[in-house]
Amino acid sequence: MDTDLQKCHSFIQSLLQPERKRAPAVEARWRAVTVSRQSGAGGHAVAEMLAAYLQRRAPQQVPWTVFDSNLVEKVLKDHGLPERLAKFMPENHMSRVQDILDDLLGVHPPVETLVHKTAETILHLAALGNVVLVGRAANIITSRLDHVFHVRLIAPLEKRVAQMQALRRIGKAAALKFVRAEDRARRSYVRKYFRMGLDDPLLYHLIINTGWVDYGTAARIIGEAVLTGCK
Repeated sequence: MDTDLQKCHSFIQSLLQPERKRAPAVEARWRAVTVSRQSGAGGHAVAEMLAAYLQRRAPQQVPWTVFDSNLVEKVLKDHGLPERLAKFMPENHMSRVQDILDDLLGVHPPVETLVHKTAETILHLAALGNVVLVGRAANIITSRLDHVFHVRLIAPLEKRVAQMQALRRIGKAAALKFVRAEDRARRSYVRKYFRMGLDDPLLYHLIINTGWVDYGTAARIIGEAVLTGCK
C-alpha cells in the first residue's frame, strides 16, 4: 500500500512541474487505459506491467501510473473526506445487507454519494491522461471519453483459483470461495450503481484470456494497441 501511495504522490507531483519541464506528449489516440478483470485474472499485475511498458516505450515527464487500491485514498483526498469512509467505498466486498444497514443507520455520506465522488475522481484522472485505472467501473464511467482504451482480463476458473491460492496463501476451497464471492460482488457493484453488465463484451476494446496468455505478453499486447492507436 505504501508503494501505491508513493506512486500516486509521484504522479501528482509530476503534474505540478512547470509546463516547460515536461517532455512532449506522444502522438497516440489512447492516453488512458481502464482494466476490468475477473478475480484472479491478474488485473493488478498486468496493469503494473502495462504502465512500465508504456513508460519504457514512450517516456514522459508525467509517468504512467496505476490507480487500483490507491484510488480510494485519492478519492478521499480529492473530496476532503475522512479516511474512516474507506470501508464504505466497496467494490470487491459489497454486501446488500451492509447496504441496507448503512441506509437504516444513516451513514453519511451515503454509499451512492461516495460512488459518485469516485466517478468524479476517475474522470479527472482519465482527463489528465497517462493513467491505468483498475476496476470500479472505470470503463463505464469513462466510456464517452474517446481517448480511453478499455480492457477486460478473463481466465478459466481453475487457473484463477490457483492464482489466488498462491497470492493469498490459502487452500483450494478457500480460494474458490474467495474468487466466486469477489466476482459476484464486482458484478453487483456495476449492476447496482451503473445498471450495466460487467461481462458485456461490447464495453471493451480488447478482451484477453490470461489463462492462455501470460501477464507480460498481455501487457505488451495492450501497450502496443495503446501506442499505435489501434481502433
